[in-house]
Amino acid sequence: MSGKRVEFAGAENNSLVADQYGNRGQPVILLHGGGQTRHSWAAAAERIAALGHVVYSVDQRGHGESAWVPSGNYTFNDFAKDLVSVCKAVISGHGAKPVVVGASLGGFAGMLGEGAEAPGCQAALVLVDITPRVDMGGVYKILGFMGDKVDEGFGTVEEAADAIARYLPNRSRPKDLSGLSKNLRLHDDGRYRWHWDPAFLKMREHSDPHQSETVQTSMITAAENLKLPVLLLRGRNSELVSMEHVQEFMECVPHAKFTDIQDAGHMVAGDKNDIFAQAVEEFLTDLKAEALIA
Repeated sequence: MSGKRVEFAGAENNSLVADQYGNRGQPVILLHGGGQTRHSWAAAAERIAALGHVVYSVDQRGHGESAWVPSGNYTFNDFAKDLVSVCKAVISGHGAKPVVVGASLGGFAGMLGEGAEAPGCQAALVLVDITPRVDMGGVYKILGFMGDKVDEGFGTVEEAADAIARYLPNRSRPKDLSGLSKNLRLHDDGRYRWHWDPAFLKMREHSDPHQSETVQTSMITAAENLKLPVLLLRGRNSELVSMEHVQEFMECVPHAKFTDIQDAGHMVAGDKNDIFAQAVEEFLTDLKAEALIA
């Protein structure tokens, strides 16, 4: 099953490109992490759609094929507002609230969308290796990778693959680089650059320690407001989410379920896609059995 390209309008009427899998059933929205694209969910999207769900894997603002916003607004609240717009469009089209699966940045959008911006727009929320409070050392590592050669770019796709191999030394370097090419844009100067808007890196909330603490406090407040079913999936080798962070989250959201995925890091879906997909499938199946989703 391959996805059908569709578009949504974001909070600033910005174009959000998505792949749609299936046509009927309980809708599910997949939101990738910072620096990723909708293609990172391809295998999981197919499996979830095969369960009888209509799945939308969305490129978030400034990422993939979605528009780079002229305003330069890339705060976590901006991503959350985009999600609210997509949720409302999905509700209008399918008559049911969507289950949101958010990895990292996508999880922040999910928490803020439901816990602050527009409570009641989601049927359930799956957080993939993200909690309101995270290890900022891991965040800086990710930002360092994203900022590497942001201006000069790469001469070839192979150079970009080498950069990923240095960042993720425990993951096998793919022999087929066609998938990686989806994460790059070939510019007029013949150089390849990552698919995301460099303005995304300039937001102070990503890099300023004082601003980051304020953001994490607002995330905790949003988490405390979550009344819907919640599943937290953590990579046991996560660079961002410790067990202390998990315990704090479970105190904020005591009804949440938690699964720790062995031999996975922050990129849970990429490291252990089958185990990740199975955990999401079981969560959705349980919600159906409890009649919490259609």
